[in-house]
Amino acid sequence: MIDKNEIIRLAEEQLASTSNYLVDVQVNPGNLIVVEIDNDEAVGIDDCVALSRHIENGLNREVEDFELEVGSAGITLPLKVLRQYKKYVGKEVELLLTKGVKVIGKLKFADEIGVVVVVEKKVKPEGAKRKVLVEEEQAYAFEEIKYTKYLLRFK
Repeated sequence: MIDKNEIIRLAEEQLASTSNYLVDVQVNPGNLIVVEIDNDEAVGIDDCVALSRHIENGLNREVEDFELEVGSAGITLPLKVLRQYKKYVGKEVELLLTKGVKVIGKLKFADEIGVVVVVEKKVKPEGAKRKVLVEEEQAYAFEEIKYTKYLLRFK
C-alpha cells in the first residue's frame, strides 16, 4: 500500500510555491489516493492538474499501481483545517456538536483550540410583551464539534 506520508510530502512540496494548501489526503484500499486542497480565494483546475502531475511523477507505477484524484475542498464539505475556519470568519456556519445538537451562527473567531460563533436567539425581556432578537457568543472546543460546514443560503 502506498504511504500516506509520502503523498503528503509530495503535495506540500508542490503547494509550497502556491497560495493553495493541503486539506486532506486519503489512501484507500486498492491504492485509491484522494487529495483535497483549498485556497483563500479559489482553487483552479490548473492547480489540481499541476498537483496531480507532481504526485504522479513522484510515485512509481512500476513498483505499485495507484489511482489518483486531486480536487478542491467543496463549499458543501465540512471544514477540516484551521485555515479553512479562518477563511469563513464572518460567514454563517452550521456546527454539529458531538452531543447531537446543531448550532447555526456567524463564525466570529477560530484558533487551534476551537471556535466562537455568534448565535441569534429570541428572548422575552422581563416586563415586555414580545420576544426580541439578541446575539449571544458561544465558544466550542474542536473536540466538541463533529463537523462544521459553511451555510450556503439563497435569499
